Amino acid sequence: MLNGRTVAAILVIGTCVVGAAFAQGQQQTLEEDWNDFLHYTMIGRLDLAKGYAQAILQGNPDPVALFELVQQNPQGYDFAMKVAETARDEELAKVTQQLLGVIDQGRFARRTDPKIIVEEVRRLGGTPRGKLIAIQRLRDAGEYSVPFLLDAMAETMRDPAAKNELAAMIEALPQIGQPAIRPLAAALQMNNEQVNAEIIRALGQIGYPQALPYLKYVAENSQSAELRALAAESLRKIDPRAVNTPAAALFFQLAEKHYYHNESLNPPEDVPIANIWFWDGSANRLARVEVAREYFHELMCMRCCEWSLKAQEQFGVAIGLWLAAFFKAESAGVPMPEYFGQEHANALVYATTAGPEYLHQALARAVNDRNPPVALGAVEALATTAGERSLMYTLGPSQPLLQALSFPDRAVRYSAAIAIASAGPRQPFPESGVVVQNLAEAVTPRAQETAALPTEQWTAEMADSYALRAAQAMLKLATGRNPVIDLSLAQPALVGATKSTRQEIQTLAGQVLAYINNANAQRAIAEMAMNTANDVNVCVAAFESLVCSAKLSGNLLPDPAVNAIYELISKPDTDPALRAAAAAAYGALNLPSQKVKNLILDQAKS
Repeated sequence: MLNGRTVAAILVIGTCVVGAAFAQGQQQTLEEDWNDFLHYTMIGRLDLAKGYAQAILQGNPDPVALFELVQQNPQGYDFAMKVAETARDEELAKVTQQLLGVIDQGRFARRTDPKIIVEEVRRLGGTPRGKLIAIQRLRDAGEYSVPFLLDAMAETMRDPAAKNELAAMIEALPQIGQPAIRPLAAALQMNNEQVNAEIIRALGQIGYPQALPYLKYVAENSQSAELRALAAESLRKIDPRAVNTPAAALFFQLAEKHYYHNESLNPPEDVPIANIWFWDGSANRLARVEVAREYFHELMCMRCCEWSLKAQEQFGVAIGLWLAAFFKAESAGVPMPEYFGQEHANALVYATTAGPEYLHQALARAVNDRNPPVALGAVEALATTAGERSLMYTLGPSQPLLQALSFPDRAVRYSAAIAIASAGPRQPFPESGVVVQNLAEAVTPRAQETAALPTEQWTAEMADSYALRAAQAMLKLATGRNPVIDLSLAQPALVGATKSTRQEIQTLAGQVLAYINNANAQRAIAEMAMNTANDVNVCVAAFESLVCSAKLSGNLLPDPAVNAIYELISKPDTDPALRAAAAAAYGALNLPSQKVKNLILDQAKS
């Protein structure tokens, strides 16, 4: 609650306008509406307060103009903040929050306005008071002020008579603080040694560790002895240990901090977007690309990994992290940033090109972090390209793909099992039973009916897709007579799949069961073949599977099942294709001569 002194202050500050204008629908200025909103909120006339707030919003106000009103009346803004947070009237709180959102837009537009920033840069060379005000406003503009400061510095350095102005700019540059680091780091690519020297000094004075890899890169690679020495000096100011750490490793460390969304690296909280900075060599100045906050850290992680590889081509762990960050960025569900370009390949293309070693790095990270999108992307890429030896890759004490078989997200588990099964392993491994368990679960109707966990992205379409892929993987194992993975463990699930509503799944289940030497497996195939509710094509396919089963295991059917097949063949109205398939199965069962004799005599005419 607000105390009496605050109420009195707001009443004095606000414009006490009678509600007649609002009630009569007379046109008011933005300032009048804002002041009336504050006034009627303060005296408890919430109906009128809401009306004025809605009038402001419906008038599509200029955010900068509304922000300027707030600057004239900061106590009113503080009051509005309290209303948004504590008002018992939900509708009033909601419209107040919307007003504050417009004000924030105005604040951002005002402090990032290029014209205003340029004017403040010019004021740096004025009076001492003017310089202090200009530095404060450039600090408020944050990263947006850096390009204009650097442009002015480069221009001023060409004018010997502008030493005072240059000194003021050099003084102002580090005072922008941490928000200046990313654009300053990008600007180190410019071909202006004098400006680069001041950037390096400024980064050292700002003192944040995120500048370390960029400074170390200069110390390792610059052709200028002066810049190398300056970079080493700034490194020692920030963290003396970094002097002996390779730039590639420092970039990798920074990349990992971005990957895990280290709070110290967050973009400014008061704007809905974030910026990625580049050095535009053709324009010879900094360029800014707006990106969604949802994947800002992932994009920065990718850039740091790229710099790590520039610093040291053989720094392979950066590749695995880059792939993980790309998969993670795609999972945000936001279109990739403008600088990727229309022809930029997706993460899976890069992953399948990268090779198993780096995919296992990404997968191991995802398994450890319990990150489904990254794990699924890595596993799917491995399934596309890797053979048995690559899939069983050992990374330190663990085998990432085998660990993925127990991942909480079922899509990851199923994909891992399908990847291993598709590779056709020939060497025994302890988790072979888990592979079958996941494949069996994927083809079970229960896998399609079970509700997704809160952390899962599971749909009926995904269930159908995994059921088909799992069945195909099991058939590949079966036809390849795989000695490692025992498909008999999946028999109950396969028998259930013969009753699936999907013909593809039914057919595949029967084909896999044909390779399992078990009476129940053969009986399930025969039942599917004889089920009149099934499509004739499913029945034909089932009889073909029965032929295979009989060839491999002999006749395992009870007499009633054999007699039923005989009756189907004997009926004159049986579909010709079905009769032919049933006859082939009957023959493959290698029945006693008495059964065959009856079939021949039953058709005899005399």
